[in-house]
Amino acid sequence: MYKQIMVPVDLTHVEHLQKALQTAADLAKHYGSPVTYVGVTPETPSPVAHNPSEYAQKLEAFAQDQASKHGHEASSKAYTSTDPAIDINDTLLKAVHETRADLVVMQSHIPNVTDYIWPSHGGSVASHSDVSVFLVR
Repeated sequence: MYKQIMVPVDLTHVEHLQKALQTAADLAKHYGSPVTYVGVTPETPSPVAHNPSEYAQKLEAFAQDQASKHGHEASSKAYTSTDPAIDINDTLLKAVHETRADLVVMQSHIPNVTDYIWPSHGGSVASHSDVSVFLVR
């Protein structure tokens, strides 16, 4: 049913992504689908990497670690942004098309009052994407 799964990943908060990562792995095994792990990094040094090239290498290592842990095919795609906090939704929508994903699996948070002012990234991607988006809480 699903031919390509995309999972947005924030390498600074991997510990908070475990349910989405497990869900994506289970779906990948069930459908025999490859998973592309997508990350967005700033052009400047960050807590994860000194530069975008180092970030891309760390994201690829993360993808291969997930593949070996869960037994599915995996790849990564790193994007660079001047301001990831502002550009993330548009970048993720671009990534959906570039990876040819037909399913996005994203970790989300429990809604709160600020969601009425600033929509969540998962909600924004689900609202504006033309593919299925599975939000995991």
